[in-house]
Formats: sequence, structure tokens, C-alpha cells
Amino acid sequence: MKKPIRLYNIILPVWLLVWFPSWLWVFVIPANWLIDWLVTRYALKRLGDAEYSSRSLKLSWKICIAGFVSDFTGSLLLLWALYLFSSQGGYFRPVEQGLGWNPFSNIFSVLIVLLAIVLSGLCIYLLDRIILAKEELTSDQVKKTALILAVITAPYLYLLPASLFY
Repeated sequence: MKKPIRLYNIILPVWLLVWFPSWLWVFVIPANWLIDWLVTRYALKRLGDAEYSSRSLKLSWKICIAGFVSDFTGSLLLLWALYLFSSQGGYFRPVEQGLGWNPFSNIFSVLIVLLAIVLSGLCIYLLDRIILAKEELTSDQVKKTALILAVITAPYLYLLPASLFY
């Protein structure tokens, strides 16, 4: 007797979309660059850098790339957690559904997504410190600028429920 073929509905979490290049990247990359440039400009101006305007423009692409790398790192944690909980089944089904559909449906899902945001923010901070340290900035300016970038540009969209779109 032949086994029946089962088709499952594929619903992608919003955080998983960073792994799939699409036409949306035409808008996402420039928007991300603009946000990074504005935040870098704001932070350097606030911390008293005399060359904040030209320096922020020069650094913005490097900081934007570091942000994408950091976002991939956080989404990799979420992908690993989704795989881990989906392979366990049963008791962990609500956590799996929370990670893939709506993180606010389960406290563990929210905590895992928040952990991924913190991981991405930490990566942003560390990578931006490396980038900014190569400039003629004080150690204090480097640390504070990297911290401002990490807090403002962390991938909070990971919390966006996919259930809003489907």
C-alpha cells in the first residue's frame, strides 16, 4: 500500500527572511544604511567629534555591513532554537510555534527571541568598536558610539509576529 503524500503549509517567520535575498533588499539595504548613518552621525556629534559629518559618512557602509552580519548571527540562534524545539515535538510544540508564528504566544519564545536580539546587539557593539577604533577617536567616544549603535539598531523586528502577515 502506498503512503499518502502530505503537504504542509510553509509559513516563514519574519526573522528568517534575512536569509533569502529578494527584491525587498533593494529597499532594505539603503534604509538600513540610512539608519546606521543617521545614528552614527548623531552619536559622534553628541560625543563632540569635530569631524562627525564626514566621519559618519565614511563609516556608515562598514557599520551597515557589521549590522547585517550581526542580524544573521541573531537569526542563526533563532534558526537553531527552532530546529531544536521542532525536533523534540510534543511538549515543546508551543515554543516551536511561538518562534515561528508569534513569539508573544509563549514566554519561552519571547525569552529566546530577546536573547537573539541581545546577541545581535552584542555583535553590533563589538564589531562597531573594531570599526570605530581605527578612527582618530578617543576610547570613550568609540565605546559610547558603539553602544548607541548597538542599542538603537538592534534587530527588534525579530519580535514582530508572522501572524500579522499571514
